[in-house]
Amino acid sequence: METALANEYRRLCRDPATHQLAYLRLRRAIRNVVEHRDIEPGQALPSERDLAQALGLSRVTVRKAIAGLVEEGLLNQRHGAGTFVAERIIKPMSRLTSFTEDLRARGLNPRSEFFERSIGEVTPEEAMALNLSPGAPVVRLHRVRYAGDEPLAIERSVVPASALPDPGEVRDSLYEVLERYGNRPRRALQRLRAVLLGAQHARLLHVAVGSAGLSIERRSFLDDGRVVEFTSSWYRGDIYDFVAELHTD
Repeated sequence: METALANEYRRLCRDPATHQLAYLRLRRAIRNVVEHRDIEPGQALPSERDLAQALGLSRVTVRKAIAGLVEEGLLNQRHGAGTFVAERIIKPMSRLTSFTEDLRARGLNPRSEFFERSIGEVTPEEAMALNLSPGAPVVRLHRVRYAGDEPLAIERSVVPASALPDPGEVRDSLYEVLERYGNRPRRALQRLRAVLLGAQHARLLHVAVGSAGLSIERRSFLDDGRVVEFTSSWYRGDIYDFVAELHTD
């Protein structure tokens, strides 16, 4: 595993397209070997000292590379034990990224099973959440989100039709399609609650009725303040951790 990481780092050093600072290059090398499953979930990385010696880097550089991946949730650190590839999916709440981006960064294969991709008239609740006038057209997406064959979350998303003219364009990442139209969200407000999954949600997520889950309601905004997304999601509590970094004033 250390050899695979060292080879990937040296490959990036030789690649003229990757003119990056050393810690960014190492961060990319670690992400690549995780995506290619050269390092498996739950497996420990070599120590900072060993990586620094093997790659000819300072420990400060190695520590900075690892810290960024811990913040992303790709790695986690256990006091006194070392740094490990995350087994649970750790979602930092300080960064607005898509489900698809999160899973791809962890070497997982995201896909969606859709129950609805339609355009209709906004409901009163949706109009309030999206700041739309009565009768405005909206796109509705209802789907189960998977990593490979494992269901992880259920999503109901509503987007103004002016931001997404054709719901059929959404295959996996809603945000990637919105970005093509210049409407990718730049900030969001989220409310997270612990819930017990009812029969319908438990069946779709392949867990027992009453299993722990996380309910998230998100309103996402463009730079000019317009609301571009209203999503309600239910995540499996046995797989996902949502982490927020807090600071004093």
